[in-house]
Amino acid sequence: MNLLEKESLIEKASIEFEEKTPHELIKYAAETFPSITLASSFGAEDVVLVDMLYKTNPEVDIFYLDTDFHFKETYETIEKIKERYEGIKLVRVQPEITPEEQVEQYGEKLWETSPDKCCDIRKVQPLTNILGKYDAWITGIRRDQAPTRANSKKVEYDNKFGLVKFNPLASWTTEDVWSYIRENDVIYNPLHDQNYPSIGCLYCTRQVQPGEDPRAGRWSDTSKTECGLHK
Repeated sequence: MNLLEKESLIEKASIEFEEKTPHELIKYAAETFPSITLASSFGAEDVVLVDMLYKTNPEVDIFYLDTDFHFKETYETIEKIKERYEGIKLVRVQPEITPEEQVEQYGEKLWETSPDKCCDIRKVQPLTNILGKYDAWITGIRRDQAPTRANSKKVEYDNKFGLVKFNPLASWTTEDVWSYIRENDVIYNPLHDQNYPSIGCLYCTRQVQPGEDPRAGRWSDTSKTECGLHK
């Protein structure tokens, strides 16, 4: 399928699936692009997608970026998911350099001195490497998560990584996500119950206070709002 054919397919699917369910879009995505993967950080949206994908097509790869800096609760959640979903295909993706090598090359606490560089090393570069093996990917992006995501389509072409991108939960609200978790008894990160609506790395994520934006706890006290994985 050349780029022109993909663009036509994307435009048609974006319109067609705007009013359909995430399950329907996931089924379509997996059938249309056999070489597809789900990117999971094991936040609330992503565990919903893991559950949906496992029930729809358990053969699809699911990868996660292990930055080496996750909360212990995140690693524990990953292990619980492995136990819950028998035979699940979880692909662990790591940076090319260790935390110790990062200190040697860039100094202590790079996440403070240059958070963009830290994210590039520990997230963007590994993501670029893994996505190069696929034709399409599925993400947990929702439009109401942040202004930078407000115009996300359910099906779009990812110019940054050069593949088709599916956002099945784009039109969902936070309540939609948690209703699904409760109704389907989905495993989730316990940090969500401790005022962490958006969970990233240990050093760049704090609790969100009442009245704050749900993503206010990410890269607090900086102008940074995204790690660079999504435009």
